[in-house]
Amino acid sequence: MHTEFTILGLAALLLLVHIMAAIRIKTQQYGVDWNMGARDEALPPLNPVAARLERARDNFLETLPIAIIALLGVALTGKSSTLTLAAGWVWLGARAVYLPLYWAGVPKVRTYVWGVALIALLVLLGVLLLG
Repeated sequence: MHTEFTILGLAALLLLVHIMAAIRIKTQQYGVDWNMGARDEALPPLNPVAARLERARDNFLETLPIAIIALLGVALTGKSSTLTLAAGWVWLGARAVYLPLYWAGVPKVRTYVWGVALIALLVLLGVLLLG
């Protein structure tokens, strides 16, 4: 099995962590009845932690399709290499570190970590398109 597929499987698990973390904190604020209900009622704004977790999840969802395309692309076109594997692991590692940094409200470092993940995606896309 291509290592890229392992990275994607772990990314899917990381997405589940994002989803569950966001909904757990949101449920703490709005209650179990809200969580188990139709969720039709208007709600007050999220508390800062819940809002950060939703933004972190949304950010991950914005870049995950790019990672899927890039990782599947290099695997299926035979362009997988030490460079693409390193870029894939760096992307996944940076995305895993990003969540607790955002959760904790750590400024600047979170953005640098996001930048590392972006560079890793650009490396993958560069190899896919140009390599």
